[in-house]
Amino acid sequence: MSQLPEHVDVTLRSFGLPNAAARQFDFWNESYEWRRLFSELLGTFLLVTVAVGGGMVNARFGGQAVPAAARAVAPALMVMAIILFMGAVSGAHLNPAVSFGFALRGDFPWKRVPLYVLAQFAGAVLATLLLEGLVGRHGSAGLTLPGPGISTTTAMLWELLLTTGLVSVVLGTASGAQQVGPLAAIGVGSYIALAGLFGGPVSGASMNPARSLGPALVLGDWTAWWAYLVGPVAGACIAVGFAWVLRGKGGGKAGTSAAQGTLGISWQPGRIGPGGRAPGRPGDAPDDGKGKS
Repeated sequence: MSQLPEHVDVTLRSFGLPNAAARQFDFWNESYEWRRLFSELLGTFLLVTVAVGGGMVNARFGGQAVPAAARAVAPALMVMAIILFMGAVSGAHLNPAVSFGFALRGDFPWKRVPLYVLAQFAGAVLATLLLEGLVGRHGSAGLTLPGPGISTTTAMLWELLLTTGLVSVVLGTASGAQQVGPLAAIGVGSYIALAGLFGGPVSGASMNPARSLGPALVLGDWTAWWAYLVGPVAGACIAVGFAWVLRGKGGGKAGTSAAQGTLGISWQPGRIGPGGRAPGRPGDAPDDGKGKS
């Protein structure tokens, strides 16, 4: 539905309903789609800048500049920040496995998945290109690879296990069953940090095909690449099955709002509040709110 029928729009305005009701179908208004896609691109760009940048910077400065614990926790903190500052625009998936899981759960339209995934990969590629230009490539820094003595199959199974947990947390905090509002970001971020701390030495704890395959494309190293595609996607499928067992069928209001963002429901593009001048020098006349902005 690209817009409300004219007679419905007139009726809503005549009843004086709040904007949240009049604009409740804006998610299906494709004129907003570019905002969602830009949100996914920018969010994934920031995430990969931190996740890949930690390894690149550490290698560039001798291998001891960024401790392993910091490299594991930094992406989690970035995900928390992204969810809080623009999750309402696109749902802040930042991960093809999450988009796939939301769609399989029935919380997200399948027709939007390809462009979301494309935006996520574009963000990962752009971040890696920028990092390579700024600090250069040093060995395999920035890639997610199996740890020493770990086979590709083991890494794949490890990624499957970790992603099952990640997508379970994402779907659970989005369902309303354990909803804590914006603080749901803490649940997702905490899981990513914990998974990175104990899972990083085994597989790199990627849990995200864009985070792994974007840098692989830029750096030209496809070592064990399939483990970081098959593992997360399979893990997302298992997590959706767990969600069905725990909470039944998806597609509820809380889940769809979290997956799709609340663009047009509790937020819409534009300035918030009346216009006004920034505070001036001492002695300036008080602003009546009617000044130019």
